[in-house]
Amino acid sequence: MSAKRVLFITQEVTPYVPESDMSVIGQNLPQAIQDRGYEIRTFMPKWGHINERRNQLHEVIRLSGMNIIIDETDHPLIIKVASIQAARRQIYFIDNEDYFQHRLMATDADGKEYEDNGERAIFYARGVLETVKKLRWSPEVIHCHGWMSAIVPLYIKKFYKDDPSFKGSKIVFSLYEDGFSEALPKGLIRLMNLKGITAKDTKMMNEPATHEDLCKLAIAHSDAIIQNSKNVNPNLLDYAKSLELPIAEFSEGEALADACQELYGKILGE
Repeated sequence: MSAKRVLFITQEVTPYVPESDMSVIGQNLPQAIQDRGYEIRTFMPKWGHINERRNQLHEVIRLSGMNIIIDETDHPLIIKVASIQAARRQIYFIDNEDYFQHRLMATDADGKEYEDNGERAIFYARGVLETVKKLRWSPEVIHCHGWMSAIVPLYIKKFYKDDPSFKGSKIVFSLYEDGFSEALPKGLIRLMNLKGITAKDTKMMNEPATHEDLCKLAIAHSDAIIQNSKNVNPNLLDYAKSLELPIAEFSEGEALADACQELYGKILGE
């Protein structure tokens, strides 16, 4: 019997970015899941402050070269990769000159949030999923971490629902305390709409959309939820409970890996 495949889509992985709840989990959880016999892939954005030379990133030409259209504008998709030799793992990075190069994460050097954070999340979601298709690697579980991955569940359940790469994939969304504070500009729902997505699919969102709205979108199209920070927005946990989704409470280290493995098995019917 072949190993189950888990796709990790996160926004932070240490040591590429400073340590936080998410970046530490982004490094340690995929390793723990791989050590338990799963086949894994990990994706994150190539934030502008990641030192490519020090971290030995290089572009994967065979995966790059695609354009992703957002609001009738073409945005070239660049895929880079780095290896964690001791762990026998690779990290894939989604890059683009407009959205990631020379730019930090949610905020600039002065602490001001980027107005196009919503567009960046759209590009990241589509960039990851199109790259996974090119890899010809079909995950049984897609585990999303943080607001940058929050549009992925919608796309998997609607736009990619009949795609052989993702047909039958189950989605886990991890909730964190960190997010963004400013509402995103109006028009995000229009920008992220693709074929098969209807107003009903985004009815839980307001415009302009907040961090809570974006997380509710992810929850509504996920199969299970994990609380990955001690303190998360209680409205989000209540929303997940109202949808009767399986929820793993906060845990750390090996206990978190145990909880994830149990949750993966549950949603896969094992």
